[in-house]
Amino acid sequence: MSRQTWTDVDAYFDGLLVEEDEALREAAADSAAAGLPPHQVAPNQGKLLHLLARIRGARTILEIGTLGGYSTIWMARALPEGGRLVTLEADERCADVATANIARAGLDHVVDVRRGRALDLLPQLVGADPFDLVFIDADKPSNPGYLEWAMRLTRPGSVIIGDNVVRDGAVVDGASTDPRVQGVRRFTELIAAHPRLTATALQTVGAKGYDGLVMALVTH
Repeated sequence: MSRQTWTDVDAYFDGLLVEEDEALREAAADSAAAGLPPHQVAPNQGKLLHLLARIRGARTILEIGTLGGYSTIWMARALPEGGRLVTLEADERCADVATANIARAGLDHVVDVRRGRALDLLPQLVGADPFDLVFIDADKPSNPGYLEWAMRLTRPGSVIIGDNVVRDGAVVDGASTDPRVQGVRRFTELIAAHPRLTATALQTVGAKGYDGLVMALVTH
């Protein structure tokens, strides 16, 4: 199968099942126009995050890695009245674009964009209400640290999602010198060994290429 076939299949299902409105399309377009890397989730992946948040009944969401705010919008729209989403972004340019995109979507009263290194910002969230869903989509070498904080900031029943874990299949290469691959491998190994987590991983193909995600449930 070619990547074009994957893209065509995505387009088919997106046309039937994914409601990507003007605010989402403009968020993606403005991110590209600003020169941000094309790393935001695909529309069907955004809808998956939205559905997972609704299935969980999430009232509080933590996103690590905002980029241009595309995934942020999808997840924030899943929140009930009074819900909140905290998103952390180290790159000022990304944070600026995301803030504008979130405001245009009418979600600036729901979303709290915090600027700085996530590992510096996460300790500031201790003592707040636990998060029902955590979406980790930032620098992969830091994924083990993000997992440690996610466990501190969640509760039984919370869901933790780690994106971009397959890396075109490189995740199986234990000898890889790529720190992103090693970060993902350690992240997954820590999830597998954690006594309070049960998890699975899914490979994905589509318009965004060959990758995948890990989903974990905090059990107790």
